Amino acid sequence: MDLRQADPKGLVRESYRIEGITLGECRSIFMDWALSLPLGANTPDALRSLLAEYASGNPGHPMTGVLEAALTAPEAPKRRGGRAARVGL
Repeated sequence: MDLRQADPKGLVRESYRIEGITLGECRSIFMDWALSLPLGANTPDALRSLLAEYASGNPGHPMTGVLEAALTAPEAPKRRGGRAARVGL
């Protein structure tokens, strides 16, 4: 995916330029980035493009960690049914 398509507003690019940016700020920027993607955009491809462009030169940057975490599939929810759900453990 083209970098301009992957980061239409340049939010991720700018986050890597902010000195001293925190993990919380990177998460907030990530949410803005995700909401700015066009409908139908392939989010995993966009994340891979961004990581390919920025991660190698910024391995310890908090945005790198946020982007890598976004590529990780969430765990399947664990359903607690019956008495255990009503009473708790």
